[in-house]
Amino acid sequence: MTARQWPAVTAVAWVAAQIAYPLTDGSARDRVTVLIVALSAATALLHAWVARGIGWAAGYAVIVGGVGAVAEMIGTAQGFPFGCYHYAHGRIGPDLAQVPLIVPVAWVGGLYPIWVATGLLCRRAVTRVLTTAVGAVGWDLYLDPQMVADGQWTWCSAHPGLPGIGEIPYTNYLGWFAVGALMATLLAALERRYAPRGAGPAVPVAVLLWTWFGSALAHAVFLDLPASAGYGLIGLGVVAVPTAVWVLREARDRGRLPAPP
Repeated sequence: MTARQWPAVTAVAWVAAQIAYPLTDGSARDRVTVLIVALSAATALLHAWVARGIGWAAGYAVIVGGVGAVAEMIGTAQGFPFGCYHYAHGRIGPDLAQVPLIVPVAWVGGLYPIWVATGLLCRRAVTRVLTTAVGAVGWDLYLDPQMVADGQWTWCSAHPGLPGIGEIPYTNYLGWFAVGALMATLLAALERRYAPRGAGPAVPVAVLLWTWFGSALAHAVFLDLPASAGYGLIGLGVVAVPTAVWVLREARDRGRLPAPP
């Protein structure tokens, strides 16, 4: 097995862990949650490494994990930029400043496929930054309701929210957009320093499309979260649908799907 095949291996394991999630509960589900996050981040960083080198992978991890950690620590302490919320203690690993350490790792894994996809869709940096931020909000339209339903964090904001998931305030999505835009701005500056090494986008694109459709299916059928199934399908679809069209056009033009790294 070559290094270029590693992201595909971890991605397959990640899908298997996601399938196991609705089949578990209690402490077993907490362990599966940690496994899903770890495999997601591993897939992202391994692909970043083979795509642009170790410097890009490390820089990506520092930017997304670092900004995510700071935003979450400020958020739980001050209620800004997301709104008032707090995490459950001791369920998904150790905390730092009342934020589980696995949370910034989740940012690392979740944002990467969105970032890669917007690179395929957007020619201008500012458009890519804004589209990445919108995609981050779309991802959270799945993530937040699922984790709130599982008790991983609780909202204490008095602000209203979307119908069907009203306990999650609108300020949360504004915060996600702002944090996602900051991450994407820093990533755009960093990425220019590292040339592509010829690795294709197949794995992160597959991860994005699975997240988009698979999450909608899981929320609607297995997790009894029909509202977030619809919101996520629309929100993340802003990035996922054009990406799917891109894949189909590449398949038509080349006679095959883009080669995996």
